[in-house]
Amino acid sequence: MSDDEEAAGADVPPRARAGAARRGTAWVILGVVAAALLICCCSAVIGLALSWSAGLLNAR
Repeated sequence: MSDDEEAAGADVPPRARAGAARRGTAWVILGVVAAALLICCCSAVIGLALSWSAGLLNAR
């Protein structure tokens, strides 16, 4: 580690920096999961709408 890096983080304990990094990683993971759920739900709705408009969901 360089002197600049040590000086910049000298007032922050190592555990606090690790906790902040974990919180950042957790938010990234939650964001990815939320985006995946949104994409899946939207594609399911689009698929149902296309099936309905094509008449595939009509009772015979």
